[in-house]
Amino acid sequence: MGPIERAICVATATALVLAGCGKSGGAGRNGPPPIAVNVAQAQRGDIATYITLDGQIAPMQQSTLSTPQSGTLAAVYVTEGTRVTRGQLLAKIDDSALRAQLQQAEGQVAQAQAALQGQTLQNPITNQTVNSAVTTAVQTLSAARNTLVSDEAAEANAKLVYNQNRELIAQGYVSQTAAEQSRSAYVAAQQATANARTQVTAAQAALETARRNLGQTGIQTQTVAGAKGTLQSQQGQVKLLQTEIAQTSLLAPFDGVITQRLLDPGAFAGPNAPILQVSQIDTVYVNVNVPDENLGFVRKGTPVTFTTSSAPGKTFAGSVYDVNATPTTGTLSYRARLVQSNPDDTLRGGMLVTVQVQRERHNNTIIVPRTAIIDSENGASVFTVVDLPAPPGGAPAAGGAAPGGPGQPVYKQAKAVPVQLGLQTDTLAEIHSPDVPAGTSVITTRPDALQDKSTVAMSAPVQGAGQTAR
Repeated sequence: MGPIERAICVATATALVLAGCGKSGGAGRNGPPPIAVNVAQAQRGDIATYITLDGQIAPMQQSTLSTPQSGTLAAVYVTEGTRVTRGQLLAKIDDSALRAQLQQAEGQVAQAQAALQGQTLQNPITNQTVNSAVTTAVQTLSAARNTLVSDEAAEANAKLVYNQNRELIAQGYVSQTAAEQSRSAYVAAQQATANARTQVTAAQAALETARRNLGQTGIQTQTVAGAKGTLQSQQGQVKLLQTEIAQTSLLAPFDGVITQRLLDPGAFAGPNAPILQVSQIDTVYVNVNVPDENLGFVRKGTPVTFTTSSAPGKTFAGSVYDVNATPTTGTLSYRARLVQSNPDDTLRGGMLVTVQVQRERHNNTIIVPRTAIIDSENGASVFTVVDLPAPPGGAPAAGGAAPGGPGQPVYKQAKAVPVQLGLQTDTLAEIHSPDVPAGTSVITTRPDALQDKSTVAMSAPVQGAGQTAR
């Protein structure tokens, strides 16, 4: 309850018509008995109307984590509720087979390096050897090109099978094993094509060298070029395996909290199979549904407050971060979003919230309880209370004197005053009338018998009840 409501409620009271009212000296001696009413004082203050919107909490970022590599899950180092930092190791797939392949590839690199060094140190060759080398280089290039054509065709076929299996596995027509085999075949075909291209390059380089060496003695540089090509191919294989090994480690993409653990150690993790979910909740989004008719009151920077039943008694304040330019699919509601700091984790993803947005506000105006307003075909009005008129001869009106003490009834006369209405809430109304300044007592009950100039009975005012709310 705000200060205006408290000030108005403190001034309300119900007066009972005493049994002695009809006796000598009572207010109702020569007329109908007084009507018991409740009164409150008009107050000067601020009044505002609000619109209420529904919303929901969502994490600032949320990712379901997986790896492009398949294999047995060797370890999961976190569980739900664990706080993690960016780059932290969260889970690991068994990479022993890949490391064995890497060791083998590194040995082949060492052999290729030794071969290259040996070819570089060969003795000068004769012209006959050079001519023979040219012939051999031509044949080698032709064979390499044929091999490349064959490998490219095989790669295209393997790619077709792999793509078909990827579509069929989702429909349950192909087993996981068959899909993995087609993927391995496709990767092998790509490697074979890359090797074939390297061999073509090496053969071309060898042929060019042999032709340059025609008629002269020199080092068979074409062999050196071939050794270089082989070395480069083996080095590429090493880099590929190192990359695949790195992909068996699952790392946190940002600071957050683990919100789902989908696989445990020992489970088989297929390519892109969900393993963990991490959410950032130190800062959260508050997504608010804004109906089309309320869109004019919600824009970037609009201050709002919101509450949630999950945190009773607590009110959060923020401002609108953005409003979507298009409505939610199938509705005429737009998504407005707040970016809300959440250092104590009070707000959690999925929580429902109630958002209050100020629609209109009037400051320093006259406010009365809404129950004091009378709506009729002639417009709005209120009943104020004034002193009873003096009887003929100038003597004081019976019952109009000041009460004998607190709680004693006071007799007044009701006066209907037309007013112009402004803003209205569930309990308060803004009015405009020169006859109802701040501090004016208005009747907040409307018995059927109440009319203009009716005699009314009310309790004595409580001291201080008429002060203007600030």
